[in-house]
Amino acid sequence: MKSTDLIYLLPELILLLTAVVVFALDLIGSKKIAKAWLPYVALAGLGLALLGMIPSIGKTQIVATMLVVDPFALFFKALAVFGVALVILTAMPYLRGRTPYSGEFYALLLIVGLAVCLAVSAVNLIMIYLAMEFLSITSYVLAGYLRQDRKSGEAAVKYFLYGATASAVMLYGMSLLFGATGTTGLAGIRLALAGKPPSELVWLTMPALILLLAGFGFKASLVPFHQWAPDTYEGAPTPITAFLSTVSKATGFAILIRVFIVALGLAQSQWIALLVAVSVLTMTLGNLAALRQTNVKRLLAYSSIAQAGYILIGVAAVLADPARVFTGLNGVLIYLFAYLFTNIGAFAVVIAIEVFTGRVELQEYSGLVRRAPGLAGLLTIFLLSLAGIPPTGGFIGKFFVFGAAVQSQMWILLAIAAVNSVVAAFYYLNIVRYMFFVPAEDGAERVKVAVPLQVALGVTALMTILLGIVPGPLIAWASESTRALLLALR
Repeated sequence: MKSTDLIYLLPELILLLTAVVVFALDLIGSKKIAKAWLPYVALAGLGLALLGMIPSIGKTQIVATMLVVDPFALFFKALAVFGVALVILTAMPYLRGRTPYSGEFYALLLIVGLAVCLAVSAVNLIMIYLAMEFLSITSYVLAGYLRQDRKSGEAAVKYFLYGATASAVMLYGMSLLFGATGTTGLAGIRLALAGKPPSELVWLTMPALILLLAGFGFKASLVPFHQWAPDTYEGAPTPITAFLSTVSKATGFAILIRVFIVALGLAQSQWIALLVAVSVLTMTLGNLAALRQTNVKRLLAYSSIAQAGYILIGVAAVLADPARVFTGLNGVLIYLFAYLFTNIGAFAVVIAIEVFTGRVELQEYSGLVRRAPGLAGLLTIFLLSLAGIPPTGGFIGKFFVFGAAVQSQMWILLAIAAVNSVVAAFYYLNIVRYMFFVPAEDGAERVKVAVPLQVALGVTALMTILLGIVPGPLIAWASESTRALLLALR
């Protein structure tokens, strides 16, 4: 490692230092100070980490042997910083009265942000495994953070058990690749596989593909590696549910894309068929299960699973031509960025209702237009975006992902996705029906929203609409971020 590498590791170093500062201030300061100031210290650290990415813009360079600084990694680092900042804003009113250890919570959120930055930059199987475990272990703690809440503890245990199993399976897949190629570097694996005859390539890569997909699919909540998601999303603190459904999911996709394209690009015909099957199962099961839910957190959990199925279409329909408008990968990045603001916005409304009523059942949204017209309007925007209705960011994401499928002539996959989108619109609009057309219970009070939550709601709503009306900068950013990876497929 060279001393100049530290410049490119500034985001990670700033996040680590800020987490240490937050831990120290929480330890030496009074609880009153911790509750009042520590989230703002964490937000300041995230802002500095975002500035620390400036020296890496436009660069492609290996750092510390196992990490890379490139536009693809930089995109997901920025996404992680935005996501963690929004989660902190939603957590500030949520944690009041629920735990006396709020300072540690904010520090751990910075740590998971650091883990994401390491994971999306990893170009070595060993580093990928370590970073994913780093992210997972911290996420287990956050999922079970409300120690007095039985559901929170149950969520953490289930998450841990599924995660440990998926991690072991993924590690076995990595060992198969190492045994076949003699290296753990992604570029080295590609070179080693290039020297194998096509008949041997199938037998070497297919078992490893399936096993690796178990680990990556666990993070992205793809079927059949999704079983942890509904219970964990329901039981975990709602800000952590928002994190798991957005930033953590995006990390799984980032690692899947880099490994499959850089290391296993020669086996593209094999993993395309595999990803198409997983995509169909994921979107179909997620949407059908969501139809029956009355718990809004659980409904959004199954919705998140279905959304992962749509996103996977972009990876399956990838084309090795950066000059095209629809490359598949740019659609994935656009979708994930728009989904970040849309889904965290939806969970911010859920948090506002949960903080005020103590419940997350669909019935609590009855007559919301009279009790909190602003919340009802914002949630409607977020739900329309999740359904892919213009002019929202969700529409642009689906447009680019589905456009890639059209370009690749995946007509059956596209038809299944279209039917699933209609099914999803039904349960999204059912929430709108409750808010606008089902009368509230007698004596229901107007919902009050804390200032940090208002900021989170304002930012997410603004970005959801802005990405739908002016998508050009995001499209250009996503296309440039995937250019080098697409060239690796040639």
